Amino acid sequence: MRQSRQISVGDVKIGGGASVSVQSMTITDTRDVISTVSQIKKLEEAGCDIVRVAVPDMDAAVALGAIKKEIKIPLISDIHFDYRLALESIEQGVDGMRINPGNIGAKYRIRAVVDACRERRIPIRIGVNSGSLQKDILRKHKHPTAEALVESAMRHVQILEDLDFYDMKISVKSSDVRKMISAYRMLAEKTEYPLHLGVTEAGTPGMGTVKSSIGIGALLAEGIGDTIRVSLTGDPVEEIVVGMNILRSLGMKNNGIELISCPGCGRLEIDLEKLVSEVEQNVAAFNLPRPVKVAILGCVVNGPGEASEADIGIAGGRGKGMLYRDGKLVKSFREADLVGELVKEIEKNYVN
Repeated sequence: MRQSRQISVGDVKIGGGASVSVQSMTITDTRDVISTVSQIKKLEEAGCDIVRVAVPDMDAAVALGAIKKEIKIPLISDIHFDYRLALESIEQGVDGMRINPGNIGAKYRIRAVVDACRERRIPIRIGVNSGSLQKDILRKHKHPTAEALVESAMRHVQILEDLDFYDMKISVKSSDVRKMISAYRMLAEKTEYPLHLGVTEAGTPGMGTVKSSIGIGALLAEGIGDTIRVSLTGDPVEEIVVGMNILRSLGMKNNGIELISCPGCGRLEIDLEKLVSEVEQNVAAFNLPRPVKVAILGCVVNGPGEASEADIGIAGGRGKGMLYRDGKLVKSFREADLVGELVKEIEKNYVN
């Protein structure tokens, strides 16, 4: 397990043994405070730990204060090039900043941002990806290789360290999963700063979930990574769902529901896809003292065996529903009552 330095983004600890946090980014116009706050609240409900918003101009920077007042989770501003936007974001009370110091020009501009972050105890994320490499590094390596990503990141790190600033985390994202994994492994050996994992431009929920699960999951399984973002095209709430599931699959999320459902076969006697969807919706808000494994099976024939390794399970078909706990049949009832009986059993036995 890699031991990283610890930083704080608002009240969320990152690195140094803290739980891996899940982040996302809004897709609203940041200048539209109402829409942005509405989306962030949906992310909060889904379990998002930290949220990032784009700051393309001064109007967006000024809007951050109003957004910050309406949300519960830490707010990170995403800045490109213009140090004045960074300074205004700090004035508006952001909890963290994503900015590459080497991209904002003269040293006095970098120092102004760093001094303001230091004064407010605001950490900086250095975020390098395949499309943001400096021209000389790209010429040297010919392509955006893993080595190029790491060299670029460490150059930005050196700028901050030269100004005696060490409150940072780093990301080296790529849309190429193998390149992303290699870059983070190299970076983990070079520095003790916390690492923010992600596969950039991963794509739609279908392929993006696969790529992110492989890239992020492989690194977390090796003990590399302190915070994650699953980048998917579409509703950012889906990013949180996938991120949480990655952590649960590795035993890194200590609350909530882990659903197990059979893929279906010729014995299927129920609309399993609909059943799983209804269960997901009904248990999404549960905050449990420990993970609870829930099995959802499509026929009563194989229910007992397939539910034996779950904490609780349901099976249905031919108008009949059955509920199991710790592999033993608890009760049977009408198929129409499957979801309601499951929720009641979870609330009775697992909710504080």
